[in-house]
Amino acid sequence: MLFRSKAPFRLGIAGGGTDVSPYSDLYGGAILNVTVNLFAYATIRPLEEGKIRFVHVDEGITEEFDAVPSLPAEGPLVLQRGIYNSIVQRFNHGRPLSFELTTSMDVPSGSGLGTSSTLVVAILGAFTEWMKLPLGKYDLAHYAYEIERVDLGMAGGKQDQYSATFGGVNFMEFLAGDKVIVNPLRISNDILYEWAMNTLLFYSNLSRSSSRIIEEQVENVRQQKEEALEAMHKVKEEAFRMKNCLLREELWELGKALNTSWENKKKMARHISNDTIDKIYDTAIGQGALGGKISGAGGGGFMFFYCPGNSSYPVARALTDLGVGKLHSFEFCKKGLMTWTVKEP
Repeated sequence: MLFRSKAPFRLGIAGGGTDVSPYSDLYGGAILNVTVNLFAYATIRPLEEGKIRFVHVDEGITEEFDAVPSLPAEGPLVLQRGIYNSIVQRFNHGRPLSFELTTSMDVPSGSGLGTSSTLVVAILGAFTEWMKLPLGKYDLAHYAYEIERVDLGMAGGKQDQYSATFGGVNFMEFLAGDKVIVNPLRISNDILYEWAMNTLLFYSNLSRSSSRIIEEQVENVRQQKEEALEAMHKVKEEAFRMKNCLLREELWELGKALNTSWENKKKMARHISNDTIDKIYDTAIGQGALGGKISGAGGGGFMFFYCPGNSSYPVARALTDLGVGKLHSFEFCKKGLMTWTVKEP
């Protein structure tokens, strides 16, 4: 049998960074995000040969081990190793498992759509399908967060795990004590279609390390740096503002709020923007986009722009002419993590 799953990536619309401790513990975080029809995939094939095999298709990496209770938490496929170690200890009484895990993604790693966290959710989904683990949506999302942030010590926030698990348009609140509240927004299909049609998704082709930016944000909060803190407060306020814009079906106002949010986000830490990103952004605004931002911590990866009316066409031409990235087609996706079982051919 094959045990499969897929989880959608997300666009971080507003509030990004306020889901990261200690800000969320001290002040409470608020995030508006939406998932898109770009996915992380995972397939588990049980083995009877006493081996563990990880295959990551996109990067052409295969790792194979004897089936042991714990694998070294290092190497190129550290997420897969960390998940295996946790599953064995938490759900299999420390007994090793023998299987092949194959993973792939529709977008590059580190591209600002929550790739690593979404991949963790997809892998956990495949294990849940195989082992019938007793995990509801909140349980699975928090478990993914624990593996990535606590067990493996990777810097980042909490929104990605919850968006990949729940899917759709969500307003999320992050409070002290790891408390998370996911508020699904009921947005009509007409507004979702219009929102997607007027939004351009642009991959900057810039490599980036989100951990460095996130670590600086954390340090700015710890040191109570006034400009960075004030910027984070304003970014959080914009999340509430944009949520209300969506509920009132005021996409024009949402586009303008994106511009304000981007200006504040750049003040949260250095390296969120750079000359190339500024050039891309200024080009889009100059051709009629109302606003936009980087999806994720910053420094590169995907950017998106809200272009009202028919302005998406000249904006798309101008961005293409820059020669520094490429447009990426997408639609919004209402579903979160999906799992299923099929017979092996």
